[in-house]
Amino acid sequence: MLHLAYPVQLIPESGGHFTVLFPDLPEAITSGANRADALIQAVDCLEESIAGRIADGLEIPVPSPSTQQPTVPLTWSMAAKASLYLALRESGVTQTELARRLGVDEKEVRRMLDPRHATKLPRIEAALAALGRRLVIQLETVAA
Repeated sequence: MLHLAYPVQLIPESGGHFTVLFPDLPEAITSGANRADALIQAVDCLEESIAGRIADGLEIPVPSPSTQQPTVPLTWSMAAKASLYLALRESGVTQTELARRLGVDEKEVRRMLDPRHATKLPRIEAALAALGRRLVIQLETVAA
């Protein structure tokens, strides 16, 4: 099972600020006014990094295991799109073939893969099912 939560490195800076680095995504760098703000900014930074990789047809690395570092998960919508993108790449199925399997125009598949397009979750679930995959949503308790 793929869990799209990426470890972050929080580097203290002067004035209580923090720089955030993603070891798995060297292009993803952000900062925040304090630790809490840095982690909030990290979510947006992560989303932009993954969106850019999808748009450019690049690899999305599997998150490194992290026991010491905090992790930042993708939002459910970006996680769903990234999962579809990864499943399509892993299966070797073309967008045209996926469109045929779904009985839709290829433009619909391109929209499902577009990080900026709001795609309803049942459409992504259907596309994943056509690739022999299933999307699982997990609930975790976080520290207050």
